Amino acid sequence: MNNEHPMQFHEAVRGILAGDFSRLARLFDGCPCPIIQWHEAGLFADEPQALDEAYTNACFLGRTEVAEYFLAHGINPSGGQATGLNAFHWAANRGQLETVKLLIEHHAPLEVRNSYGGTVLGCAVWSAVHETKPNHLPIIEALLEAGANAREAWYPSGDARVDEILRCYGAAAL
Repeated sequence: MNNEHPMQFHEAVRGILAGDFSRLARLFDGCPCPIIQWHEAGLFADEPQALDEAYTNACFLGRTEVAEYFLAHGINPSGGQATGLNAFHWAANRGQLETVKLLIEHHAPLEVRNSYGGTVLGCAVWSAVHETKPNHLPIIEALLEAGANAREAWYPSGDARVDEILRCYGAAAL
């Protein structure tokens, strides 16, 4: 490893801990990507919170292969929550269907609450209505099929398609 890597690593850790996820996307690209190389080199050994947030960042970005790498290396499936949302919330919010499916496969908790009080399903429903992405409806269905509590979603949501899915899984008006 050259002398440049530790400086880049420490700068990246500051950005990761600050929740600057979009700006750091380049660190999650390539094979292997810099984040994985740094993990394999042991640079995260003294940075457990940064490691959790790096995993959350991978889920935010939909870098499913990076998230899968971290899960295979024992990271908590919920990841970090320094931004107020954990890895699962961010994947659902950003419309990252394949990452959501991976988290479901790894039994990431469905009912954990974010800093706004919402569960992963609640976050997905809010996002489907307010920050619509193409995969929000399949994500909502996947979460409900995995056992997410439909009563944790804001219903009626204001979106007829979302409400129809929630109704099928037992949502009731708040």
